[in-house]
Amino acid sequence: MRINLTKKDLVNIVYMQIGFSKSISENLINEFFSLIITNLIQEKKLKISNFGTFSIRKKRSRIGRNPKTKEKKIISDRNVVLFKPSKDFKIFINSKNND
Repeated sequence: MRINLTKKDLVNIVYMQIGFSKSISENLINEFFSLIITNLIQEKKLKISNFGTFSIRKKRSRIGRNPKTKEKKIISDRNVVLFKPSKDFKIFINSKNND
């Protein structure tokens, strides 16, 4: 399998394995991502059992510099998404039989 997994790949996987039409599969994937994003924005945290927890953290503004030109700039404050894998997910990734 390729390194990058696109929405189109996910749609094809749902289409092939479950048997829904491609349009229904695409709607299902889009709705799933929309649900994750909406919940994360509203609650600031989203836990998916046996997979992990997504959370939003606010980063303060700071002074950074361009390593090439050494020019200093202010990096504005922003929100970043963090992911912490669950214990089961870590065990699965580190198991010897997952190849």
